[in-house]
Amino acid sequence: MNDRLWLVAGLLICVVCPGRARAQDEKPDVPAAESRLRPAAPQPVPPAELEESLGRGVDYLVTHQNRDGSWGSPALKGGVPIIAGIGSHHAYQVAVTAMSVAALIESGSTSTAVLDAIEKGEKHLMEQLPRVRRDDPMLIYNVWTHAYGIQALVRMHARLPNDEPRRQRIRELIQGQYEKLTRYESVEGGWGYYDFDSGTQRPAASSTSFVNAAVLIALHESAQIGVAPPEKVVRRAVQMTKKERLPDGSYMYGYYLHRVPTHPVNQPGGSLGRSQACSLSLRLWGDKDMTDEVLETWLDRLISRNGWLSMGRKKPVPHESFYAVAGYFFYFGHYYAGLCIDQLPAPRQEFYKHHLARLIIDLQEADGSWFDYPFYDYHKAYGTAFAVMTLNACRAKPQWHLAPAQEPLQPPKN
Repeated sequence: MNDRLWLVAGLLICVVCPGRARAQDEKPDVPAAESRLRPAAPQPVPPAELEESLGRGVDYLVTHQNRDGSWGSPALKGGVPIIAGIGSHHAYQVAVTAMSVAALIESGSTSTAVLDAIEKGEKHLMEQLPRVRRDDPMLIYNVWTHAYGIQALVRMHARLPNDEPRRQRIRELIQGQYEKLTRYESVEGGWGYYDFDSGTQRPAASSTSFVNAAVLIALHESAQIGVAPPEKVVRRAVQMTKKERLPDGSYMYGYYLHRVPTHPVNQPGGSLGRSQACSLSLRLWGDKDMTDEVLETWLDRLISRNGWLSMGRKKPVPHESFYAVAGYFFYFGHYYAGLCIDQLPAPRQEFYKHHLARLIIDLQEADGSWFDYPFYDYHKAYGTAFAVMTLNACRAKPQWHLAPAQEPLQPPKN
């Protein structure tokens, strides 16, 4: 893969177990150095403090919505202007809008201002999601839009359960996103967001682990409301994500790095922001190796080694930090960590909820936002959306839950 990936990589967004789980009565091998990664007991975060922080984030989103109902813009507000055409910016804005709508719904707020913002955002999504496409032969950032678009649509579907015509329209929009994900699926299976070498109609983009994870989790959610995703596409994405998983539980950034598995970004420190999402996506689609212990191992690592991930936060050049970490790994990783916590048995959740809530609350900006990577004028909206949804996952009773894992995918029929 062309080395330009490290110079231009980025979207608005973009842990590892010590080996695949063995039989249930055995524990995976844990090197002595790794056994010390269990975090100390957290300082409890009072519910009032969590709600106050979450509310400030919601207020930021409400007061920074564009007049047309969207969030973000191509205006350069610091950072490095990564390569992006008009179509890319359209995809960015619709993706950030989807994330912001999802966050406002998950907040559970019933204030008039929040409900008005949700309505305006939903209207924008319904108009613009069907129009999002690949920018040019090289740039396929729209795959992110389809993933977060589906997640927003699922939450919209649940919000007004008595409006059946609206729900039917939402289901049709989800089917449209499936068509786009099938059209832009990599020839390898899964999805990438650059096709540097071929620019073919069917993208030759390298399958990228954390894109696969985000899409697979969104597809799991939409399947729960009765909109079945294309099984072949799901199966291929699962297979590629499994191939990208290394023996120590880290995940390659993309499959193009399979010949250099010890590249820093593939090592545990580089995978700190990907392993939660990747392991969760495999679990949700029936991989029995993705046990509670796997999820807890990577929650422990995210908390204990948070400094490694945080050193990349707000750095303007993608992958310039240690382990080739990019800033946009940060809130992405913490959001999916929150979803991992929600999969654990209830008695084991509180420990991680307090740790994760403290990490997020302490990084809130003075204006109520969060951001991890200066990215045109999208970064505060997507960072805040991720943070609000992460704090929702840290509530004693979250407003939104992931459904339990699917049954394992069956081998294809001849």
